Amino acid sequence: MFPERYVHLEQARRQFGNRVERLGAMLGEGDPLADEAAAVLSTLPPPRRQEMLRQLTAGVLPSSAPEPLLRLSEHIHHVPFWVDEARCDRGGTAFLRTGIFGGFVLAFRSLVMGYCSPAGNKPLAFSGRLKTAAPRRLSETSHFVEAVCLPGGMRPGAQGFAAAVRVRLMHAQVRRLLEGSPRWNARAWGTPINQLDMAGTVMLFSLEVVDGLRRLGVELTPDEVEELLHLWRYTGYVLGVREELLPATEAEARTLWGLITRTQELPDEDARALADALLQSPLLQAHTPEERSRAERAVEIGYAISRRLIGDTYADALGYPRNAWGLVVPLLRVVVSNTHSVLRRVPGVDMLALNAGMAYWRNAVSMGLAGTDATYDMPEHLPG
Repeated sequence: MFPERYVHLEQARRQFGNRVERLGAMLGEGDPLADEAAAVLSTLPPPRRQEMLRQLTAGVLPSSAPEPLLRLSEHIHHVPFWVDEARCDRGGTAFLRTGIFGGFVLAFRSLVMGYCSPAGNKPLAFSGRLKTAAPRRLSETSHFVEAVCLPGGMRPGAQGFAAAVRVRLMHAQVRRLLEGSPRWNARAWGTPINQLDMAGTVMLFSLEVVDGLRRLGVELTPDEVEELLHLWRYTGYVLGVREELLPATEAEARTLWGLITRTQELPDEDARALADALLQSPLLQAHTPEERSRAERAVEIGYAISRRLIGDTYADALGYPRNAWGLVVPLLRVVVSNTHSVLRRVPGVDMLALNAGMAYWRNAVSMGLAGTDATYDMPEHLPG
């Protein structure tokens, strides 16, 4: 009835009831609006395609534009009644204030937990160039998260909104290419980049960020948590996730994430390759013995932090090494927690933290992209 990837169903039914069947059906569902639009865009010459994308994200498509693009435009520019722009801004601000700690969580928990899905990771694994692409992938993801979280970032036509639309269409194009590839095993994995995996990705940037920050000792207030979830609920809508899979509360998010993780196997070889490529990426920038030594230390620290953030079960399944830094990281949580608790009581510190956090993200993204743009282009074809 379901793809082979959907496992432990009897145990899941005892905990989640008939939602197991309802969620499992979405393993075979993609994003028809975006799929049809991507099919049209892929036939256009690159300059014309880029102009149509600009018009689409800005909401200025002419009435003579192809019907699939007009339908997608109507969807993305319709702001659901439940969207509260002020709450979105407060949620993004709460994350940006965490600065480097948010960066740690994004790299060492959110992305890694995304790799841990043995079927959800296949589109990335098939993209090739695992090692060389890992730093670029992290930088583009960081740019996307920063753009979404900036004040006004998800207002129609804004930078985060435009990035979300482009990511949606990039995913649609990858889905189309994979469905036409003999390498894709639909019986085992379902539809590429399906609704379940898309909803899981939204959880990686919302609920999993909250949990990761807590593991580092950075506590968001209950209101901040709900507002961050609200921001990503709307972002998920623009990304093409079905509204019923977009949690409105932390409790709803935990139910969805619990069901997603309960019905998948532990990480596979592709997950290990993706995680190692990410965590060992500092070695790619090392050109001298001194730089190599620093990079090796950074890799050891990265594995230790990531183990702390994802837990021993996933870390062992990914083959993470254990090293002396693993004894130091728990102390970091104590220091961060105590410092954060004290500073939150100091008048005006939130604004200072926001300015520092925004500077961190601006510099981190700029250095990672090395002067290039994060374009989220639709691929013309799949590698080899």
